[in-house]
Amino acid sequence: MEKYIYHYNNWTQFTWQDKAINAVFGEVRNTQGKINGQMNALGFSAKEEAMLTTLTLDVVKSSEIEGELLNYDQVRSSIARRLGINTAGLVASNRHIEGVVEMMLDATQNYQKPLTHERLFGWHAALFPTGHSGPYKIEVGQYRTGEMQIVSGAMGKEKIHYEAVNAVLVKAEMDKFLIWFNSYENIDMVLKAAIAHFWFIIIHPFDDGNGRIARAITDMLLARADDSGERFYSMSSQILAERKRYYEVLQNVQHSTGDITEWLKWFLHCLKNALQETENTMQKILGKAEFWKLHEHTPINERQRVMLNKLLDGFDGKLQTLKWAKLTKCSTDTALRDIKDLVEKGILMTEKQIGRNANYKLVNH
Repeated sequence: MEKYIYHYNNWTQFTWQDKAINAVFGEVRNTQGKINGQMNALGFSAKEEAMLTTLTLDVVKSSEIEGELLNYDQVRSSIARRLGINTAGLVASNRHIEGVVEMMLDATQNYQKPLTHERLFGWHAALFPTGHSGPYKIEVGQYRTGEMQIVSGAMGKEKIHYEAVNAVLVKAEMDKFLIWFNSYENIDMVLKAAIAHFWFIIIHPFDDGNGRIARAITDMLLARADDSGERFYSMSSQILAERKRYYEVLQNVQHSTGDITEWLKWFLHCLKNALQETENTMQKILGKAEFWKLHEHTPINERQRVMLNKLLDGFDGKLQTLKWAKLTKCSTDTALRDIKDLVEKGILMTEKQIGRNANYKLVNH
């Protein structure tokens, strides 16, 4: 049997080479400060909008890493309702989405509260409200009592990627993890987030949902690093973009004798990319804020507001009357009236006319 990191005595006394991570660590801390500064300079509603977008992406992308696609609008509406953010076009969301959102918001909004076994069990129960993961019944709201292997491949030709800590040891390992997690020893919170993610994944304490809970734990510590429940960058979105490498690095480092430099380096680079991504979306958010400031006295109905926000967020494909009607659930005549009104107000312009169908776009976009 292959030796895993947890087979070594005192395996949780991780070591790493500072020299290998110092530069990227400095960049991360610098960019975090810069983004928080820029965000605080934004008006209240633009800041709320940025936070709502970030949290929505975080929830959607964290589930997507596990191959589960959640409805973006439902997630967004659930978060907006829970945070009391007034936003147009709220939709109802199902029990499963409510559960995932509940976990994420508890981690990021109550980031200063200690992490306990009970809190983790609550998160796990929120992730699996029916007691099932897909068609399979799983142990919910408790640590696993069975052994855990991560395998792939056809029956008889399975490849074992990882064999987790023995079930009888899980509680003791989690005790140790939580004591460390809740202690305030001299370690930077960004590094602590990276270590916590790895450590939790190695224990793999639950029947299912370990990846999502590990990412919620990461977000909780990143919120501590920023000392703020306002989230403006999404680590999960970036992990999804770099998923292949994420698994490769985890697989390499799970066999280490305690040196986790490779993992820390990857984590910090991933975080740096997430922060850079935020700087790009910041431009969009600023543009949106400027747009609404410019049109704060322009009479705009609810349907127009919803569609203009979609366009400002980066609408997929071309805007046509039929799409407008479908998305705002109105007749094509009403849609055309809405569009013509915005064209007259100098907000929309005809991009090109193809037969009876015209494509429209925002002026100056």
